[in-house]
Amino acid sequence: SAAVDIQPACLGLYCGRTVLFVNGSLETYGECGVCPRGQRTDDNKICRECMGSPDRYDWLYLGFMAMLPLVLHWFFIEWYSGKKSSSALLQHITALFECSVAAVITLLVSDPVGSLHIRSCRVKKLSDWYTMLYNPSPDYITTVHCTHEAVYPLYTIVFIYYAFCLVLMMLLRPLLVKKIACGLGKSDRFKSIYAALYFFPILTVLQAVGGGLLYYAFPYIILVLSLVTLAVYMSASEVESFKDLLVRKKRLVVLFSHWLLHAYGIISISKLDKLEQDLPLLALVPAPALFYLMTAKYTEPSRILSEGGNGH
Repeated sequence: SAAVDIQPACLGLYCGRTVLFVNGSLETYGECGVCPRGQRTDDNKICRECMGSPDRYDWLYLGFMAMLPLVLHWFFIEWYSGKKSSSALLQHITALFECSVAAVITLLVSDPVGSLHIRSCRVKKLSDWYTMLYNPSPDYITTVHCTHEAVYPLYTIVFIYYAFCLVLMMLLRPLLVKKIACGLGKSDRFKSIYAALYFFPILTVLQAVGGGLLYYAFPYIILVLSLVTLAVYMSASEVESFKDLLVRKKRLVVLFSHWLLHAYGIISISKLDKLEQDLPLLALVPAPALFYLMTAKYTEPSRILSEGGNGH
């Protein structure tokens, strides 16, 4: 420790000294700079290896980032398959298979390799996601570059997952679509794949720029988006009663999918830290759909217009 005191102070929020040599309780440290991958600075500005494991909220965040491409796949498959095509279901299953396999492979190649467990550093604050913004300039001329993944591996593991999703999609989907999508024209057949080639770069940029913001905001994003999309779907499908829901199985599938998203959002917000308090909140999951069905007949545009006309 005496040797450390002689060295100049290590400036910057994320700059640290790497451990070069350990002799019993005595450690020898290197120059102040960037920590190696898989390490982050402790309170004494020493680079320490990340030996923790992701907590429940971290896993929920990773689950959200893993769901994004799958939900977009399903949306565009449905959008471009049309009413005549019977190939949509097989494409949905293939998309689920691609994303599931990509997730398993991503976990297997992450440290420790060959295990579904991953070691990680704990996220302490928003700035941990944006270490590139905190490189110090001691003399206001030269910048000490200390950019590293302080939230290892929550930032880069998403990019690895998206890469595997893209590769698996390019290997599996074109062959499947070519064989089964007979009801579609040649130009429409591959449109859902072309859509993925657009949204994967967008998701990558979203993670690169807004990863930290998404980490803190994703439970609320899930709730808002699932509420809005459910209302839009039920309105577009002209669902006004429980009977309308039961007419087509597809509507029930969409409804239950939204309920699962609602539940995921509620669990992410509460983190289920206190089960006896948080589990009853899941009873609120069907509430938005029930409220919509009970009030839809009162908000029918034609009815409002006719009543307005009668008033005049």
